[in-house]
Amino acid sequence: MPAKVDAEKCTGCESCIDACPSEAIKMEEGKAVVDADTCVDCGVCVDECPVEAISME
Repeated sequence: MPAKVDAEKCTGCESCIDACPSEAIKMEEGKAVVDADTCVDCGVCVDECPVEAISME
């Protein structure tokens, strides 16, 4: 199951983008967005997010 970003919590820090090994996360309107087709379900972004805006659902 791909990672999911809670846009209300996301601060746009881009930490998840740098951490993502599959380059599945992009910024849209200042918030992180995960491409479900590219995400490899590794969970690295979950651990990297300083505001806990990303989860594996």
